[in-house]
Amino acid sequence: MKLTRRRVLGALAGAAVAIGVPPIWLSRMKTYSGPISDHFDGLHFFDPDGSPPRTLAEVLRWQFGGRGQRAPWPDWAPSPYADTPPRKVEGGKARFSFIGHASWLIQTAGLNILVDPVWSERVSPFSFAGPRRHNDPGIAFDALPGIDVVLVSHGHYDHLDTATLSKLAARFSPRVITPLGNDVTMKAADPAIKAEAYDWQDRVELGSGLAVTLVPTRHWSARGLFDRNKALWASFVLETASGKFYIVCDSGYGDGRHFRRVAEAHGPIKLAILPIGAYEPRWFMRDQHMNPADAVKALADCGAKQALAHHHGTFQLTDEAIDAPAIALAEALDAAQVPREKFAVLKPGQVVEI
Repeated sequence: MKLTRRRVLGALAGAAVAIGVPPIWLSRMKTYSGPISDHFDGLHFFDPDGSPPRTLAEVLRWQFGGRGQRAPWPDWAPSPYADTPPRKVEGGKARFSFIGHASWLIQTAGLNILVDPVWSERVSPFSFAGPRRHNDPGIAFDALPGIDVVLVSHGHYDHLDTATLSKLAARFSPRVITPLGNDVTMKAADPAIKAEAYDWQDRVELGSGLAVTLVPTRHWSARGLFDRNKALWASFVLETASGKFYIVCDSGYGDGRHFRRVAEAHGPIKLAILPIGAYEPRWFMRDQHMNPADAVKALADCGAKQALAHHHGTFQLTDEAIDAPAIALAEALDAAQVPREKFAVLKPGQVVEI
């Protein structure tokens, strides 16, 4: 295999996005500093119940040590759907619009909330290399209603997109709720981004009777060579008049304790948003990304009445085919004797209303 400079940069950028191993060309970055805790040692965050990130040697083994198993994706896989959301959704109703990958618009109680918004063409530190879109966002940026709140789960490029956050700040000036340290990244990119950083288990009032709690998730974070795990990562429990929504933007499964703890502390959960993609090769991805069978177990563990799948079908971060997560989810639901309609797979632009 001929390793061109573009291929090497693209492969390493893709690996950085997929698993949190930082690209070597990003090095001088401000990072979080704060008091020591049970998941922060004064320099790095850690999950007492998680696993450390993969090493650079393991990244190179995956990227260049037999890439013949990487499934080809179509250059363009357009969704047949496109959403034009209402200005607001009032009262106890809730509307979930799938934008693509891990990006959502949630509308309820008169507030409009974006989750991990990404409208950029690539999720990469480069404009010319790294994972690119295979379909358009399910909502055109100019079709967005007024955005009140943005939830950003962690610092990987497919979740924290500073270009999109800057556009949102310029147009809507929303509050941006994020785990500790990610505010440093955002404000370094654009001081106009109204980032508020919180720790695990912090509960944040959003207004209109809504609140969000940041909860531990089995993952990690990095954007540069010297900032691995120097910013925190989290999932979210959103409290609304419609019920509680558990939003898991990126997570491995482990033994399921993260999901069971959310059920114990925050249940009952009405709806969970769970990742089902970016999981192959399994030897490499197991500790940071769930596969569909893991996601079905996570649904049972958290006790949610309904689930929506995401983190698939837009950016090729890993080796599975573009439609493999949806196919494998249907098989896993059948094997667990769970009705398929309980765990829905949407395409960008599709909407679920409660």
